Amino acid sequence: MAQETQHIDEESPILTVFRKEAYETMLSRINLASAFKLSPQELHVEIEKFIFDYAQERRVQITKREQIGVARELVDDMIGLGPLETLLEDDTISDIVVNGPYQIYVERGGNMVLASQKFRDEAHLLQIAQRIAHRIGRRVDTSSPLCDARLPDGSRVNIVAPPIALDGASISIRKFSKKAVTLERLVQFGSLTPEMLRILQISSTCALNIIVSGGTGSGKTTLLNALSSLIDPKERIVTCEDAAELKLQQPHIVRLESRPPNIEGKGEITIRDLVKNALRMRPDRIVIGEVRGSECIDMLQAMNTGHDGSMSTIHANRAKEAFIRLENMVAMSGFNLPSEIVRAQIAGAVDLIVQTERLHDGSRKITEIVEVTGMNERGDIGYQHLFKFVPMGESADHKVFGRFEAGTDRPVFLEKAITYGLDKELLAIMKSAMQSSVGSDYDTSY
Repeated sequence: MAQETQHIDEESPILTVFRKEAYETMLSRINLASAFKLSPQELHVEIEKFIFDYAQERRVQITKREQIGVARELVDDMIGLGPLETLLEDDTISDIVVNGPYQIYVERGGNMVLASQKFRDEAHLLQIAQRIAHRIGRRVDTSSPLCDARLPDGSRVNIVAPPIALDGASISIRKFSKKAVTLERLVQFGSLTPEMLRILQISSTCALNIIVSGGTGSGKTTLLNALSSLIDPKERIVTCEDAAELKLQQPHIVRLESRPPNIEGKGEITIRDLVKNALRMRPDRIVIGEVRGSECIDMLQAMNTGHDGSMSTIHANRAKEAFIRLENMVAMSGFNLPSEIVRAQIAGAVDLIVQTERLHDGSRKITEIVEVTGMNERGDIGYQHLFKFVPMGESADHKVFGRFEAGTDRPVFLEKAITYGLDKELLAIMKSAMQSSVGSDYDTSY
């Protein structure tokens, strides 16, 4: 709904009572079937008329702005997401977290603040949570209190309902930016340098297998979306996700989404099922929203069997820890393989780890671009830093500043770059970056 209104002061007892009575009276008087056939704008106009007439009938003195506000809230309750609607329309908000009916926090510019919006009660909150889940064919109730979902704009939603949530239902929303975040925009934000951008572009052209690593809220999915934009439009891409949130712009793409079991405990489709099926769909590249379990072994096998240029994200605080996570997840798949075999599988499959981090000032940066160099003599995964962010302090306005340092002037994937005629440019970029960097002794194996 395009109409902009300010949120009504919910501390006014008169407005609180009026809103509740108006809502109950409206439901008893209007024909809901006919109302839902109207467009949101038409419904808003009809509800406004009802609010004006009802205020006259009850002789309640409220302003025109307050009437519009009450009408807006009633429409949001009927067909939207209640008090969350105004927050979802606010482009300055990146995260919304609901802790029970009376406490909603939002993140703006890296800072979490308490919002003025509230739900009427626990039943109201649970109704909105169920509406979110039902829109994508999932459910939230006492028998199924956990749910991952998405909004129509791609925003990620996690819902936890009683009895698991002890203080009332909880909703966590990671908003999807309406503006596509490209690597060029990330350069403008200071998340990476132009040289790093070009290296990533060359990496995609050379069809390197890339894992985006980072902690919660570090921008992994945003970065994966940006990296996926580098894929050649001629290539066939298959995506596998728990809740579809990737926004790939290529014309030849198949999107797959997992499915939880039904009320009888049947019909579950896991990420691993999707990855296995994706291999039968003649993909050029497979993009997995996040690898977090037994599907890891299937992803590595795909990367090792001709599906070059595949991508995924993983939860890890450092690139080095990403290798440990991958090895642990292979163990979760049920394959009882020796560590050296698993590490060889990882070293043969993964070409780059791109580490992203949310710093304490709220900014997000690519803190490491690590290239896998193969297995070393100790049977460990060898790697080298192409780039690493080195923090150097904090400014007067509490912003972290630092510099990006290059770790080598000769990437291992130089051989692939020769095939694409990009070897000279690759060498020139890395040599220039090395000359402007201070040499550092980084760990080079896991």
